[in-house]
Amino acid sequence: MSHHNSGPRAHQLPIADITDAYAFPAPDRPGHLALVVNTVPYADPGGFLSDALIYRFRIRPIDPEPSNPAFFRPGTDDTEITIDVTFDPPNGARQQGHLAVSTGDTVDFEVNQVAGSEGLRVFAGPRWDPFFSDALALQETITTGKLSFKNPGKILSDGKNVFSVVVEIDLTAHDTGTLVAVVAETVINGKIPVRWERFGRPELENAVLGMKTYDTVNRDLEIRDLFNAEDAFNLGPDYVGAYRARLNANLSFWDGIDGSTQWPLATDGTHPLTELLLADYLIVDYGKPFAEDSFLEIERAVVAGQPHETCGGRSLNDDCMDTLYTYLMNGAKGPRISDHVDGPTKRATDQFPYLVDPNPDPPSPPAHH
Repeated sequence: MSHHNSGPRAHQLPIADITDAYAFPAPDRPGHLALVVNTVPYADPGGFLSDALIYRFRIRPIDPEPSNPAFFRPGTDDTEITIDVTFDPPNGARQQGHLAVSTGDTVDFEVNQVAGSEGLRVFAGPRWDPFFSDALALQETITTGKLSFKNPGKILSDGKNVFSVVVEIDLTAHDTGTLVAVVAETVINGKIPVRWERFGRPELENAVLGMKTYDTVNRDLEIRDLFNAEDAFNLGPDYVGAYRARLNANLSFWDGIDGSTQWPLATDGTHPLTELLLADYLIVDYGKPFAEDSFLEIERAVVAGQPHETCGGRSLNDDCMDTLYTYLMNGAKGPRISDHVDGPTKRATDQFPYLVDPNPDPPSPPAHH
């Protein structure tokens, strides 16, 4: 649930609430990229996906460009591969889905059934939520300004389900180069499609953009809905100053929480990682072998001026929150900062569709949910 409640709009349309997204090389199929978007925490294990939404993945080739303050340069609009997954209204206990790639490939499938071919596979249905993090300890840390992780940590409402859409695509045929940027979106499916939410890196909205206290420029502004509605690859000029001010302030909060400064601000107050995180997408090198714990490795390498060594991206069992905390606090040059939740209770598999079966008896949402 690293993106759940990532702004007031999430409450207005819970079915479109993205909880997480993942992108990683398929473990058993070189050249294939695996993509996952999860929605709706506390999903009904017998429930259905929305027939009013487009569940969308967007993939663009990128060039690392260390001279650019954003570090990466996504391809232009005409280089994008878009994968749209839509659903018919449920028919009794069954539901039909439709996958369409912008390059022309399509797959019709049934919810809860794996479908497709060697180069393009799809699955959709309720699954056990794979995200693991001590969310309450994170919230306490943000609220108190003191590192509040406890050993052992605890996954909030462990065993809850989400609605998953999983796609695996052979990108070798699309001439993208192996380094790509990935964004997941929920889009209102109508005559005028409206992007409702988007997801790049985990916990950016909640753990980094959400706090208002430290931002002296826009202290009373809830900017997460504005950020969520933007095109991740083409941020508009209107609010980008507000995003930068929030990132500068809140990244400084995270840097200083251990009592030391790893990321000194520039003379104009800019944090060294602001432009990197403003470019909010998962960065994957699908030409490298699958690795389970490689989140942020490509970004860290480019910031350090070194070639990356892993596939990057984000896999389902990746302890990405510890990686994120450690990088923000000490640049990964000090001890690993752990929330003491080191893996999911039920580990994802290395076989498509990767996520494990839904919990037939999931916990109820908290009363304030």
